[in-house]
Amino acid sequence: MAEKAFLAVDMGASSGRHLVGLFDGERLKLEEIYRFENGPVEVAGRLHWDLLGLWSQVRQGLRAAGARFGDQVASVGVDTWGVDFGLLGRGDVLLGNPYNYRDSQTNGMLAKAFSIVPREEIFRHTGLQFMQLNSLYQLLAMKLADSPLLEAAETLLMVPDLFHWMLTGVKCNESTEASTSQFYNPITGDWATELLGKFGLPTGILGRIEQPGTNLGPLRENLADESGLSGTSVVLPGSHDTASAVMAVPAAARPGPKKGPGLICAKPPPGRSGKLNLVPFSAHWCYISLGTWALMGIESPRPVINDQVLKLNFTNEGGVAGTIRLLKNITGLWLVQECRRIWNLAGRNWDWEDLNKLSAAAKPLVSFINPDSQDLMAPNDMPEAIRQFCRRTGQPVPTDEGAVLRCALDSLAMKFRQVLGMCEELAGGRIETIHIVGGGTKNRQLCQATADACGRRVVAGPVEATAIGNVMMQAVSAGDVASVAEAREVIRRSFDVDQYEPENTAAWDDAYGRFMEML
Repeated sequence: MAEKAFLAVDMGASSGRHLVGLFDGERLKLEEIYRFENGPVEVAGRLHWDLLGLWSQVRQGLRAAGARFGDQVASVGVDTWGVDFGLLGRGDVLLGNPYNYRDSQTNGMLAKAFSIVPREEIFRHTGLQFMQLNSLYQLLAMKLADSPLLEAAETLLMVPDLFHWMLTGVKCNESTEASTSQFYNPITGDWATELLGKFGLPTGILGRIEQPGTNLGPLRENLADESGLSGTSVVLPGSHDTASAVMAVPAAARPGPKKGPGLICAKPPPGRSGKLNLVPFSAHWCYISLGTWALMGIESPRPVINDQVLKLNFTNEGGVAGTIRLLKNITGLWLVQECRRIWNLAGRNWDWEDLNKLSAAAKPLVSFINPDSQDLMAPNDMPEAIRQFCRRTGQPVPTDEGAVLRCALDSLAMKFRQVLGMCEELAGGRIETIHIVGGGTKNRQLCQATADACGRRVVAGPVEATAIGNVMMQAVSAGDVASVAEAREVIRRSFDVDQYEPENTAAWDDAYGRFMEML
């Protein structure tokens, strides 16, 4: 086939990029054509996303793609982080900038929610892990504060849905993003309206749910004219960035056994037999989508909603092709990103390689933090917050920058070990390989530490997994790739990966007890 171009707008919590995937029917090449910064914006003590500024960046990237590839670009799709949303009022008027998930409005909101609807009942409806940043608690916070925005709202669109609406004029909710809200039911594949009703939250603002691969139609006429992308359509990828990243995991499929390891017990859909179903899935590997957040889990063909998943606080998020990402959110390289920001504000001007050298020179396995501590979610001074955590828990306090970084990275590797055990508990067998995808694969020290802490082989790459998954979903929609399994074969042929074997595992085994005591 003639080489075809697909455009991915991949937007993370700290940066965004436009990448074009060039597919010749056998291999995929990726070319970055535009990059921009992103991050929360503080206004009057509240944290927002600069939605209109981001939209301006999206349009500039479209123009760059048009200038470089023109009519060769078959389609474009947008992926972003989860949980955050914007509201449209009458006449599709945008009602303010979306709140950032780290905003303080949801502090204490979990307890308030559980006083209205019990935790177990919320989980029964949604199968989602409990995090105060989830969309449900953002909406509840707005309701309890008598928000005029919520009162005026006619449409709720998650962040990538907002961009797809801006691109096409079509309003819909993509399923993988909707699944991060904690008011989506993964068993029915629809909104959990009964749950929202118990909270007194509006349900009429929720739109139709569409699946990855849906073609929304052409770009708005003015966008097509200004960008030179007159023949380009808009196709929904897995618009939650982790859904696209997991699609790009270069794992080979392996048939699951008929019984024993590799089977999950899941509740049957409504109207089916009351017996638990044995669900085969690829139990020999798990994934970590590593960036600002680290999303670690396994891929399942259907939701798993039972007491064990609730106890472990795992989540059932939607994946591509009807799969479920059974995973846990872990604070990821946000810890390092924030340290770098604070040090550079003080005049250091360090890049990522400088940080790698500092951490590599520091003594390992001295002190640990809980990466998911509330104190580390959005501190004003991350290095000092890490020191205070160590001081409060009676550990040696890291005195220099390298020691602070080493504490953060070692703690992440130990957290991965803890969650690996949970994944194996759910899988009913040993996981042999940990696939790390995303920008965090550039941190070779953390990749090796993960292999050492977990005692497992780590396969790292591809780096731009989210954009690759976005592009390949568009290729599937176009009929150029037959399935997700075939897409993964293309990815294995097209991109190199790095492999890390466990080393010095005894030292990590000895230190793991200290880490768990600290937790």
